Amino acid sequence: MDETLATELAVDVREKEKRLAAWLGEQPSVLLGFSGGVDSAYLGCVAVETLGKERTLAAIGRSPSYPDEQWATARSIAERVGLPILEVDTHEMDDPRYAANPTNRCYFCKTELWTVLQRVARERGIATIIDGTNADDRSDWRPGTQAAREHEIRSPLAEVGMTKAEIRFLSRQRGLPTWSKPSSPCLSSRLPYGTPVTAPRLRQVELAESALRELGVVGDLRVRHHGDLARVELDRRELDDWLEPARLAALRNAVTSAGFERVALDLRGFRSGSLNVLGGVSAA
Repeated sequence: MDETLATELAVDVREKEKRLAAWLGEQPSVLLGFSGGVDSAYLGCVAVETLGKERTLAAIGRSPSYPDEQWATARSIAERVGLPILEVDTHEMDDPRYAANPTNRCYFCKTELWTVLQRVARERGIATIIDGTNADDRSDWRPGTQAAREHEIRSPLAEVGMTKAEIRFLSRQRGLPTWSKPSSPCLSSRLPYGTPVTAPRLRQVELAESALRELGVVGDLRVRHHGDLARVELDRRELDDWLEPARLAALRNAVTSAGFERVALDLRGFRSGSLNVLGGVSAA
């Protein structure tokens, strides 16, 4: 990239960060829906830096769809940046509409989360509830966005036009370890639409992905649940290495240790939203 262009882009990103801080500074207090991922970690860092601990609170929603590893990461990040956190239980699994796993499953999940956080905000006198939705997210199939609108949740990253790449850049500048973290939506996203969401299925996926991480798989990873078959999607840059017979056998053993009988390594590699394609809600 031309050095002048790179400098101009960096200046533009910094201007967006200034607008983000200004946006946050206008809020009397904020409650952040916090997952510990790239977006919410960065937003939480800027929020507590701008508003201070007294006017900032991050809430982690705990349920079977939220991996233990991600919960530990979220707590670690919050402690690192001095972000006060509150853990709340969410019960989307008790909603038969969510458990049926329709194409708008995320709507019911987010409805539960935002309903819980609205109660927290009222009890604590917090003015504004925010989330980590970024500008890129608004071009994707995200039925949870409707729930956010209905509950008057604000998305400051999207409102200032900040993209995922820009958030990663600024996170790296701040020394946040999440800057290079792969995206990791909830475990329910590994189940094809129409496959009922159950705690055992989610746990099976979590165990399989954890086993693959321990084996040395890096980058984007999804274990898609197709009954007794696990379809494994790896980062395309990693795919060729894992096709070597001995490593492929190790990968298969790691996944079957989670209870799957059959394992298929998807030769197309990781594709964000691949189940949306199968479900007919987005183009291939």
